[in-house]
Amino acid sequence: MATLAPAVEEKKGGERTALITGSEAIAVACQLADVDVITAYPIRPYDTVMQYIAKLVSNGEMDCEYIVAEGEHSQFEIVKHASAVGARVFCGSSGVGWMYAMEALTVTPALRIPMVCMVGNRALDDPGAFGTEHNDALAVRDLGWMLTWVDSGQEALDSTLIAYRVAEDRRIFLPCAISCDGAFLTHSQSLLQIPSQEQVNEFLPRYNRADLLLHPDNPITVAPQANEDWVMEIRRQNYAAMERTYGVIKEAFADFERIFGRSYGNPFFEEYMTDDADVVLMGMGTLSTPVKVAIRQMRKAGKKVGFVRLRWFRPFAAEELAQCLSRFQAVGVIDRDYSFGSPHSGGVVAGEVRNALYPGAGKKPPVLGFICGLGGREVTIPDVEKITESVYQAAEGKRQPLTQWIGLRE
Repeated sequence: MATLAPAVEEKKGGERTALITGSEAIAVACQLADVDVITAYPIRPYDTVMQYIAKLVSNGEMDCEYIVAEGEHSQFEIVKHASAVGARVFCGSSGVGWMYAMEALTVTPALRIPMVCMVGNRALDDPGAFGTEHNDALAVRDLGWMLTWVDSGQEALDSTLIAYRVAEDRRIFLPCAISCDGAFLTHSQSLLQIPSQEQVNEFLPRYNRADLLLHPDNPITVAPQANEDWVMEIRRQNYAAMERTYGVIKEAFADFERIFGRSYGNPFFEEYMTDDADVVLMGMGTLSTPVKVAIRQMRKAGKKVGFVRLRWFRPFAAEELAQCLSRFQAVGVIDRDYSFGSPHSGGVVAGEVRNALYPGAGKKPPVLGFICGLGGREVTIPDVEKITESVYQAAEGKRQPLTQWIGLRE
């Protein structure tokens, strides 16, 4: 196996600059967060995280319980119970591995376990594919998981620290999955700013379950059989916790900017060249790179097009997003996923965007959905130009299919 050691340059105050992959960035964030228990089971492309963490542990650079499980289900069960007894935990998976753990993933939010994990986004088999799709992580979108998508190694590192801060906040206690596009991000190197341990310690307090700690001195019931007596009330408590995430996320991003000196602006979505845009494109993850390149080229040709990249899919900042999108003449949502049989046979994100716009007051621009880049297929500049042309047609009142598949082989 090739050496994973990053090129590191020390800076003042303990900060470092390192050339590492997106997966290695998350491993470094776990090291800085002083995670107590980490479980591992190999599946591409997530396995690069566990490999680098194993290297840190074997080199004596990280102190944690590192447990290789016999499968993904056990992997998530181990950290679920470790979190219940007060350990800060981390694990992850990809594609069908994430699905194999579904029973554990389902019960984790209801147990109020602030697990943080990484999903190396990968297509669901069959047919077999290692390439990027978002349906794996999106499978838990209705279960109480917080879901965030990142588009760079720096954002992966920073988002991991923010995820622990938000998930372990006593007002929340919900799990968070950090989604990283397979290969495009998990295996791609970039120069990152790695914060000092002192900065991380100031930003991230120790995990404290308080009266919810599972311990012999604190006899509590975990996972009771509630049935009709209390299930609705428990679901409503989880609902309230997810509602509170909006404010806690904003607090965490504000503190992150103050301590680390890096600002992400709006925590929930990024706007790119939208100030004077007539139409905008939307999407999640690393498709932002070809979309932004295409937008810069189209701008030179006089087309006023912008881009809105979702960071947080759950919670979904519906009101803020509706206010943002109502400024434009039309919206094109690029989904790296599918939702067979859904309204208009569209993608998941397109459906969420239409839902967010429906109850809001004011202008409701037409929303077109585009399914593109499945199975790891690249989203190309010509793809983006074709999408943009259709969105412009909709802005001019010309009828367009509500869902289009882009980049199909002839």
